[in-house]
Amino acid sequence: MANLNKVLLIGNLTRDPELRYTPAGAAICEFAIAVNRKFTGKNGEKEEVAFLDIVTWTRQAEICAEYLKKGRPVFVEGRLTQDRWEDKQTGQKRSRIRITAERVQFLGSPGGRGESAEAPPEAAEAPPEVPAEDPPGADVPF
Repeated sequence: MANLNKVLLIGNLTRDPELRYTPAGAAICEFAIAVNRKFTGKNGEKEEVAFLDIVTWTRQAEICAEYLKKGRPVFVEGRLTQDRWEDKQTGQKRSRIRITAERVQFLGSPGGRGESAEAPPEAAEAPPEVPAEDPPGADVPF
């Protein structure tokens, strides 16, 4: 039987990202996004909002923590992950589902206003132009 665990989402951050590190030194960044859905029901147009927890790891986590802020639109590609634990106070079994991001693409402006995105200064520079050269042996007559 085939299995597929893939999530594609576009939404706005509901809070600033939180960056922390595991004891082994791996970076983890957690943030949440709001995803809106508009539809027409019997009583006219309605809107529902889903609030989703996102987690990123390693270098991607550090980049998200540096550039993302509350209100910023993002595209998230990832998979669903279920965490399970036992509540220490009540002894009840608990669980939650969140998205483990495999790819995060920043949308809109750094201020989160939905304007066109600007690359970070170091990424905005064009690579140096290399003058075009004739391929080796181009001047050999046949």
